[in-house]
Amino acid sequence: MEPSGVKLTQYSLLRHLEQVEPVTISELADIMRIDRTTLNRNMKPLIEAGLIEVNAGKDSRSRQVILTPAGRSTLTNATSLWDQAQESLQDYLGELEVEQFNFLISKLEALVP
Repeated sequence: MEPSGVKLTQYSLLRHLEQVEPVTISELADIMRIDRTTLNRNMKPLIEAGLIEVNAGKDSRSRQVILTPAGRSTLTNATSLWDQAQESLQDYLGELEVEQFNFLISKLEALVP
């Protein structure tokens, strides 16, 4: 992920945002299963880099998050790197072990409310 300029956690945030934007900070935190404080901390470098914007929401208490054009471009580059990494993992482990790995990850994710 390093050549894309984003860390894995930032990539995850950008991917989630791409799927649900525009979205409020609270909604995005719920979708990502993290608290608002963590989300705000993770968003800060992305805002500073011009990859996402936080704008006024529908009411004065809410704020909406969107990807910028630079964010979309960065996400495209990062997704290409992510796909390459997934292919490498598939080649190394093989299909059966990747399926087992994904199954175990799903079970662990189910533990989080």
